[in-house]
Amino acid sequence: MRARVVPALVLTLLANLLVLGAAVPRAYAQVVGGFDFARAEVSVTGLQTPWAMAFLPDGAALVSERNTGRVMRVRPGQAAVQVATVNGVSASGESGLLGLALSPSYAQDGWVYAYFTSTGGDNRLVRFQLTAPQTQTVLLSGVPSATIHDGGRIAFGPDGMLYVATGDAGNTANAQNLGSLGGKILRVTPTGGIPAGNPFASSRVWSYGHRNVQGLAWDEQGRMYATEFGQNTWDEVNQIVAGGNYGWPTCEGTCSGGSFRNPIVTWTTAQASPSGLAYANGTLFAAALRGQRLWAVPLTSGGGAGTPVAEFQSAYGRLRAVAAGPDGWLWVATSNRDGRGVPVAQDDRIIRVPPATGGTDTARPSAPGPSAAGTTPTSASPT
Repeated sequence: MRARVVPALVLTLLANLLVLGAAVPRAYAQVVGGFDFARAEVSVTGLQTPWAMAFLPDGAALVSERNTGRVMRVRPGQAAVQVATVNGVSASGESGLLGLALSPSYAQDGWVYAYFTSTGGDNRLVRFQLTAPQTQTVLLSGVPSATIHDGGRIAFGPDGMLYVATGDAGNTANAQNLGSLGGKILRVTPTGGIPAGNPFASSRVWSYGHRNVQGLAWDEQGRMYATEFGQNTWDEVNQIVAGGNYGWPTCEGTCSGGSFRNPIVTWTTAQASPSGLAYANGTLFAAALRGQRLWAVPLTSGGGAGTPVAEFQSAYGRLRAVAAGPDGWLWVATSNRDGRGVPVAQDDRIIRVPPATGGTDTARPSAPGPSAAGTTPTSASPT
């Protein structure tokens, strides 16, 4: 009889606490990187493999769909509207319509920039206006393409130049070959030319030795960061510097010896496979595909990494894109219809995370494994 009485007393006590408004502590952080993940909400549904987001002056977002070649305009709580189809897109495997960016002077010139795998057999950078999307200006062509490792993220930096992340297209030799546009981060003018200040003469190459970069972001000090897919062992977040060699295919993750630059964070490929990257509130946010989580990486004053924290673990499936919206919310897009996920009826979705209204960041307890949260913060300096 006593064994039954004790659980009953415990249940009664918990019920009384709830009636009195006592809070039961959560097992994980609600506020991370200035955003309240406990109040995240699904804001857009019914997308088809969204890949990139770019915000219009009115606060709506343009979203590229990898497999359909469509550009959708989305607003929270409203159905997505198709505003353009990019012609000449060849979608197979990881290729298709990938990066999307708006001109820094979009309100005046209306230019939309897109990076895609073309029916001509290359990856290319074009620009067009939504009033005439079929009239494309090709700014850069001849980037190696394949059904894997196409890179694809594009973003304007604080210097007004356009940065283009490319993959090695399955040919590892591309990454170290400065004569190839594959396995690089490129820096070009808004018209696709070679800007002053690039580290290699008469070259668009900004950094090299990359396997497959799919995320680009800058902090307030103008330091550049990129996410990179590893092969079988280590995924990376790197601080990018002009002329830097990031080691692929000689090494994956932290390199020992040589003149390669080391990542500031590494994850196992099961924990990450990181694609999109955003920066806000002293924190990098990396969208993980295979890892099915959003990594929040606090940055140190020197541009290194603190202990990363994982949010949304398996809550929404594969995550492809993340962006800090003009509304102050963090926008995160899923990729569950890309052939490698398990979609639900609403997929693909955009989840929005509101800014924290008060309190301070707290840390999720360290996960079991070789390092805290299953990650390895490392030095950003060359070895």
